[in-house]
Amino acid sequence: MKQLLAGAGSAALLCVVVLVGAPRPIEARDYGRAGHTFPVIEPDLLSAIEARLERAKATGELARINEMFAKRVEATVRRPVPVAGVTPAVEARVWDFDPTVRIERDIHDQKGNLVAAAGQRINPLDFVAIRQDLVFIDGDDSNQVAWATNRYTDLKAKIIFINGSPIERMSTLKRRFYFDQGGKLTAKFGIEHTPAVVRQVGRVMRVSEEVLKKGRAG
Repeated sequence: MKQLLAGAGSAALLCVVVLVGAPRPIEARDYGRAGHTFPVIEPDLLSAIEARLERAKATGELARINEMFAKRVEATVRRPVPVAGVTPAVEARVWDFDPTVRIERDIHDQKGNLVAAAGQRINPLDFVAIRQDLVFIDGDDSNQVAWATNRYTDLKAKIIFINGSPIERMSTLKRRFYFDQGGKLTAKFGIEHTPAVVRQVGRVMRVSEEVLKKGRAG
C-alpha cells in the first residue's frame, strides 16, 4: 500500500514539474504603433549637390561666386604676389652659381641604355648655352624699370619682375616682361636685392646685384 502511495506521489510530482517547467508557447501580438516611424533612406550625395547648385543658380548666388572668382584670378594675373624679402640693392655683390647636379640613381633611355650613372655629376651648361641674361627688377620701381629697358633689348635679356604688374608695364612700354612666381628663381640663385643680373660665364652662372643711384636710368 505504501509503495502504491509513494508511486502515486512521484507521478503527481512529475506532472507538476512537467506543467511548471514546460515552456509556454510564444504568441505574436500587435501592440500597435508608438510614435512616428520613418523609412530608412540614404540620401544621394550627388543629387544633393546638384540640387544645391540648382538653388544657387536660381538665386543668382552661383553667378556671384563665379564673378568673384574670375575677378580674383584676373587680379592675381595682373599683379602676382610679390616675392618676399627682396629689397633694393645698397651694396654691389657678385658671385657664381654652379648648376652642376649629382645623379642619385642610374638613368636609362627607353632601350635600356645607360644615360647617366648614379653618383655622376652633370653640368647642364656643358650641353646648352644660356644666350639671354636674366634681369630681376622691382616692377613698381620706375628707376629700375627704366634702367633695365634702356640697357637690355628683348633679344639680349629676359626682364623678370619680383614685384609689380608685368601686364600693365607691357601695355605702356610695348615690351615683354616676366614674373618670378613664388620666388623660385631668386631663391635658386640666392638673389636678395634688385636689380640683379644672371648671365652665363663658361660653366657657371654669374650673379650680380647692382646699386642704382637715384634717377639713374642707364
